[in-house]
Amino acid sequence: MKHLELHIIQSVPVACLNRDDLNSPKTAIFGGVQRARVSSQSWKRAIRELAEKDLDNSGQFKGKRSRLFIEKITAELIRFGEKLEIAKALALCAGHYLAKLDPKQEGKVKTLVFLSPLEYEIFAKLLYTLEYADKQKLFEAVAAIDTAKLANEEESEDDTEDAEKPKKGEKKLSANAFTKLVAKILKSPVEKAFKGEKKEPKSLPKDAADIALFGRMVANDHSLTVEAASMFSHAISTHKVDNEIDFFSAVDDLQPKEESGAGMTSTLEFNSATYYRFAALNLDMLADTNHLGCMSREERQNVTRTFVEATIRAIPGARKNTMNGNTLPVHVLGVVREKGHPIQLVNAYETPIRSSQGYAAKSVDLLKSEYAKLKETWGIKAVFEKAIPDVGLNTFIDEVVEHVI
Repeated sequence: MKHLELHIIQSVPVACLNRDDLNSPKTAIFGGVQRARVSSQSWKRAIRELAEKDLDNSGQFKGKRSRLFIEKITAELIRFGEKLEIAKALALCAGHYLAKLDPKQEGKVKTLVFLSPLEYEIFAKLLYTLEYADKQKLFEAVAAIDTAKLANEEESEDDTEDAEKPKKGEKKLSANAFTKLVAKILKSPVEKAFKGEKKEPKSLPKDAADIALFGRMVANDHSLTVEAASMFSHAISTHKVDNEIDFFSAVDDLQPKEESGAGMTSTLEFNSATYYRFAALNLDMLADTNHLGCMSREERQNVTRTFVEATIRAIPGARKNTMNGNTLPVHVLGVVREKGHPIQLVNAYETPIRSSQGYAAKSVDLLKSEYAKLKETWGIKAVFEKAIPDVGLNTFIDEVVEHVI
């Protein structure tokens, strides 16, 4: 497996980059001590947002994770010329097919689905070109289903086919019957639209580079599942970290001068840390027919360029206005290898750094030492090894993308 590895050392001052359910900075035990932690999910979202908003000049990073895509498919159907009522019904069926309609929130599905605008269009086209009889069945099913029944996970499969016909004006369609009907009508057209007539792998649209990079899980139809070409670890501190508590007070600007006391007092938790971050990109997978095989090498190079820069520069935005933890890495080691699987260098910090003179410089030294030891011990070979700040960011990326296939 040809792949790129990014090993990043980054110091972040007073911040709460990633919170748990109690609003405390996330932590982990490693090497027997508590470390500051930022989940891979949190950092990946920051990378996706930076890539789309600031770095993507070619419209390749347009994927959106949402429960609200039904509205997008409806709009595309109307653009194709479908009547509003039919368009809404067909889009609802598509939503149910992908992720089950949420009975408590109209127009939403139960789980997030990662789709790009061109994929909204693909869904709309396959719905628009359905046989008239199938459209009618779906339209009538939407009218007949009692959405409250969709919440009943225990409903028996037997109360579907033989249920008595609904009386006029009465909704009488079980959740299972609705789900089966939708799947029966849409499964084959969806497979053809996304995989082709022979159900063979088919490249993602050119606006779905982020889906190729970060992957997609569709439990209801595995033909739409995309394995992520990128891999991320949770970022952890290279040293022991204890969360701290900040007590703060706010002044009431309209409070009379003769009254004393703050208008508000509260506390919040924070920490500061030097993190080891790791990310990798499977260059073989990125170019295969399940991912971005439809792109030219130059286009894939552009995707990789955006990914690498966003991965290096992005930082989670939690409390960005009150703490602003925005920093840039102090060191980035880039490695491209032709074979093998990506290898973290996190064991350089299994013994936590103890220093009264900062952690960044020592973290970089240990990173270099660990990499040299792995190369010597295990015979690890690389076709590219460069580090920032030994070279600048632009030079670093230019040399990385030369290895994109």
